[in-house]
This record gives sequence, structure tokens and C-alpha cells, in this order.
Amino acid sequence: MTSFFAYDELTWPEVADLPRDLSLVIPLGSGYDLELLASALGNPPRVGLLPPIPFGWRSSGLELPEAVFFPYVANLLDSLRDDGFSRVYCLTPQGLDPQFFQRSTLNVERLSQPHSSHYAAKSVLPPDSERGKVILIPIGHTEQHGYHLPLSVDTLIIDAIAQGTASQVATRITALPVMPYGVSTHRSSFAATLNAGGRAFEDFWVAVIDVLAARGFDRFYFMSGHGGNMSFLVNIVKYAGERHRRIFCATAFLHTAGPIGAAAIEKYRTSPIGGMGHACELETSFMLHLRPDLCHMERVVDETDFVTTPSYYMDWIEGGALVANPPWDDDSKTGAYGAGSHATAEKGRLWLEAAIEEKIGHVEEIHEQHERREQRRNEGYGLWGPGK
Repeated sequence: MTSFFAYDELTWPEVADLPRDLSLVIPLGSGYDLELLASALGNPPRVGLLPPIPFGWRSSGLELPEAVFFPYVANLLDSLRDDGFSRVYCLTPQGLDPQFFQRSTLNVERLSQPHSSHYAAKSVLPPDSERGKVILIPIGHTEQHGYHLPLSVDTLIIDAIAQGTASQVATRITALPVMPYGVSTHRSSFAATLNAGGRAFEDFWVAVIDVLAARGFDRFYFMSGHGGNMSFLVNIVKYAGERHRRIFCATAFLHTAGPIGAAAIEKYRTSPIGGMGHACELETSFMLHLRPDLCHMERVVDETDFVTTPSYYMDWIEGGALVANPPWDDDSKTGAYGAGSHATAEKGRLWLEAAIEEKIGHVEEIHEQHERREQRRNEGYGLWGPGK
């Protein structure tokens, strides 16, 4: 009997200890028959399931060009191979073009089976009736978070913020399913971290905006739970704004980082500057509130030995004039940046409330920006002229 486990619920040392001939599977969507999957793999004792990719392929409800979708998937599979895993697969619904995976020179192993995915049953593409709302696009990641937190931290946190925002202002927004994979340029420093690749990431999300804008949606908010996504999201927003001149597409630095979030952090934190960055007081508190079952507080190691200078230092709201990307393991022995031991579930609850309040404010600003700009355009402001 094959047992399946969730790869993203492990910590990075647990992934480092996995046998390298273990089968690891990234599904396109969900709802697959695991008995059929086990049989296709030869009924091994254990199989690791990675988080499903929610959309992008044919019949997913939000279909992207193959030349854009394929590199995103291939880079994720290559991340696992780079960590030494030899049996890495992409699980696809039956009927996906078999040439899809053969058009690349990369060696991608593919499994397929008939299934009823909930992403197919409930279309990812918002219905036309949702036009005029801000489309929330939450993006997390699957990456190491020190000894005490699982790989799913960034995805779980940003999904909770997105869902909390959507539930409070449902008439103003609609949300896409959270994407559990982003960019980690540092992925080789510690085991288990995946990387969609910066260029593939940018191409993928610009293509998502292309599809949605072509359907008449005109307000978008990329919400990231992972710092490694941020510089690429800035590029995506710039590309999207140039390609589609009648939309308003925005992002923000992570979450809990604007005036509302900064005030809440300052009010409740107990760690000094340097105590918040990654697997830190903030993220650990969120996780103790959202998923305490995945937290291993007995394994916490506070890491605050970041090489700090006046213009370059680490904290949740980064400071200083310098932007750099030194090797992750220059400043951390365990993969964490910050003081996770200061975390509590109550702080997590309070900071989640602040993060949601902050995002609601951003949604309202996006609406205001789009509406005021459209009014100017329609009045023929500047170079727009009448009828443009």
C-alpha cells in the first residue's frame, strides 16, 4: 500500500533526509485518483505530493500559451532534480496535448489520468459578471523556513490574507486561487526550495493579465507572501501597464508592511530590529495562529547575525538605500532570518487582522485610481484626446 505525504508540510531538514529515489509529483489541479497514481508509479511505499498548480493549462479555466506555461513547470521540476531527486513527475489530466511536454528539450517525465478537478468544476476564470471588481492574485511559494516551519509558510499566509480580504469586501473584489510557487534565486543554499525562474515567472503572470484584460477585466492586485517574488512583480506590473493602457495593475511589498501593518508590528513585536525577516517573529506568529500543527517550536533557532551596515540591513520592512542579493547562507546557518522564539498565536491573530485591513485599503485605492483615470481619459485629458 502506497502512502502519500504532503511535501510542503515538511521542514527543509526533513526534505534533505528523504531518499533521492523517492517519487515526487507536482499535479496540475487536484482531484486525482491516488490509487491510479500509485499504480502508475509501480506502487512504491511512499510518494511525495507537491502543491497543485491551480491553472495555466488547457481546460484549467485560465489557459495560457504553452510557450509560457511549460517553462514555469519545467523549472519547478528541475529544482527537485537539482536537489538530487531522480523520480520527479508532473501529473496531468488526460487529454492534455501529449506534445506539450515533448516540445522542450528538457527531460520532463509526465503522468496522466482522468480526473474531476475542482479547478475544472469551478472555473478559475472569473465570470463576466465580476467585471469592475479588483482581481486579487495571491502568490506564495514553496521554500525552506528554517528548522521549525514548513515549506508552505508563504502560501498559507498570503492565502489567509487574500481570503480574509475577499470575505470582507466581496462586492469589490474577486480572487484567483493562490499560486504556491514563486521565485527563489537562493534555492541552492538549503534543501527543499523550489524556483519557477525569474523570466518564466514574469512571462507567466503577464500572460495571465493578457487573458483577463482580453475578457474585459481592468483592475488587478498582485499580493505576494514571498520576498523573492517582489522585484519580478514590479516588472510584471510595469509590463502589464504598458501592454494594456486601460487597466490599473498594482502590487505592494509583501504584506503587513504599509502604515497599518508597520504600526501593528511596532505595537506588538518583542524582538529588536533584525528579529523579523524569514521564519521570524512575524511569520512564526502567523503560522501559530493559522496552522499550529505544522509548527515545531522546540526546533526554533533565532538567527539575527545578519551582516548589517547603515544602508543595508534585514527586517520585515527592509531599510537602507542599498539593494543586494548575497548568498542566503552568508547570514543564516539554519535558513531563518529573525527571532522565531518571540512568536505567539495571539500576535499572529492581531497581525493577520492588520494585514487584511491594509489590503482592503489597497483595494479601495486601486478602484479610485482606475475610476479617476478613466474619467480623465474619457474627457480627452492631454494626449488621450476625444474618443481615444
